[in-house]
Amino acid sequence: MNTSEKLQTRCAIVGGGPAGMMAGYLLARAGVPVVVLEKHADFNRDFRGDTIHPSTLELMHELGLLDEFLKQPHQEVRELRGVVNGQTVPIADFRQLPTRCKFIAFMPQWDFLNFLSSHAKRFPSFQLHMETEVVDLLIENERVIGLRAKTPRGELEVCADLVIGADGRHSTTQMRAGLEQREFGVPIDVLWMRISKKQEDPEQSFGFFQNGKLLVLLDRDDYWQCGFVIPKGRFDEIKKRGLPQFQNDIVSFAGFLRDRVAELDDWSKIKLLTVQINRLRDWCREGLLCMGDSAHAMSPAGGVGINLAIQDAVATANLLAEKLRSGPVSVDDLRKVQARREWPTRLIQGMQIFIHRRVVTGRPSGDKQSLPFLLRLLKWFPILRQLPARFIGIGPRPEHFRSPSAE
Repeated sequence: MNTSEKLQTRCAIVGGGPAGMMAGYLLARAGVPVVVLEKHADFNRDFRGDTIHPSTLELMHELGLLDEFLKQPHQEVRELRGVVNGQTVPIADFRQLPTRCKFIAFMPQWDFLNFLSSHAKRFPSFQLHMETEVVDLLIENERVIGLRAKTPRGELEVCADLVIGADGRHSTTQMRAGLEQREFGVPIDVLWMRISKKQEDPEQSFGFFQNGKLLVLLDRDDYWQCGFVIPKGRFDEIKKRGLPQFQNDIVSFAGFLRDRVAELDDWSKIKLLTVQINRLRDWCREGLLCMGDSAHAMSPAGGVGINLAIQDAVATANLLAEKLRSGPVSVDDLRKVQARREWPTRLIQGMQIFIHRRVVTGRPSGDKQSLPFLLRLLKWFPILRQLPARFIGIGPRPEHFRSPSAE
């Protein structure tokens, strides 16, 4: 028989992804009573960003966690290279960045979240509730005062001075709060699959770009997580052409996979990831703040979504932790988070929209053999590779910890 449970806290965070878990960690570190609610039983999901950028590694250093963090299984990439129309092109060189770690760490996101949650649990003011799906907000006199969730044990009601929506692009908090979303049309989707890896395979590269199309391979140690860009809404068309034709498409990008593409022997092994770029007009209302993908869904381009979400969490803790320790925060306090984080979000989304409409379209385009002029410049002048390295690795307006510590 289902029972109803009630909980009172200072801050309730919906979603245990990078934004939610980092915000929970930092607020608990500052002595704020915080509850993180994650609807799944664990963090093991394929559709998650694996790129931990130098800006995030710098934050781990500032927290005193970097050495332990880097003991987790990961690969380090100091230079991003792309195979463009058959030519290998260096795109970004992280080795000159003004950060402690001059590389991108490729780490399965479940390892990253397990690491962060295990450290957050050391703070007495932190609680993590798994298998807890938030289904509604509690609203009184136009102010969000808490939430209602389903758990295996029954219903849970959480009353909180602040609810943070960090529940991703299909955000319940965003929808229940009635926040207006601005959608930017993206002409691509991504097919997501795994193919086994061999010891003699080439090292991790940024991807294989060919005539407007793109295949990305993420090194997951014993297998490749593959992302194949297609024009939006064309998955059914690709299915009609048949699996052998799709396998040939993969091989045309990465010939070394020829002896393994037959592993993709059923369409159920190929998942459709719908690419979205959108942003809320207002990230908050009285008693509620949205951050990460809940406030601004990013495309996978550049792998920057996870790091932007973490920057949101740091800014939130910097601006709100002190006040939250003693009581509620006003909507004007919440607007300061949006004011701080909206400009870098707009800039990165603008860059992603340009890339998807002009460069990676999923459709055949242009001369198959030539290199775009910008990529030729990167090949000819190595110093220019520091520009994309800085944009991808650090990003506009990187955050640093200013939130208090209760330790």
